[in-house]
Amino acid sequence: MRVIAIDGPAGSGKSTVARALAGHLGLQYLDTGAMYRSVAFAVLRSGGDPDDGEATAAVARTVELEIGLDRVIVDGVDATVEIRGPQVSQAVSVVAANPEVRAELVSRQREWVNLRGGGVLEGRDIGTVVFPDAELKIYLTADPAERARRRAKEVTDLDYEAVAADLARRDTIDSTRAADPLTEAADAVVVDTTGMTIDEVVAAIATLLGESSGGGS
Repeated sequence: MRVIAIDGPAGSGKSTVARALAGHLGLQYLDTGAMYRSVAFAVLRSGGDPDDGEATAAVARTVELEIGLDRVIVDGVDATVEIRGPQVSQAVSVVAANPEVRAELVSRQREWVNLRGGGVLEGRDIGTVVFPDAELKIYLTADPAERARRRAKEVTDLDYEAVAADLARRDTIDSTRAADPLTEAADAVVVDTTGMTIDEVVAAIATLLGESSGGGS
């Protein structure tokens, strides 16, 4: 079973790189962050409070998720756009800090990989918690200003300053939470993507895997 773990903070390029790398390697790709966002969406959609730990954990255990390459379905509702919106973005760090939510979603992530015989997974705890025995662990990072610039291009209703402030807030929450905090695995390879193109990052990772990146990604 071939598992490639890609971790890192928001705006580091995880999703784009992981998707491209999966295509290059012929593996399936899972955005685990979308799973936490989907739980936050389900809680908000039901009128719940993400800070209510027990209720949020209950939602995580019962929610039906379909995390695809281009679509995210939550309890039968297409939430592809909504999970990237400002409401969910504000709530997701609190949801992701819930130990019971994490336990449930980690279980689902492992089941996803077992059913597919491997994959490229990206998130914040793939190499440290979900698959500590992954074939390769990559920790992507980038200059904070670069990360904010990238995210501002994705979120059209927020300006650069608002995005930069939100990234700083999320970094603090994600790296200091008690349950599975964002951190580099001891044996992870750190790749600073500042100033790099996606093809360059994928080529660097392919080299680490002993494979050529020729033919594009």
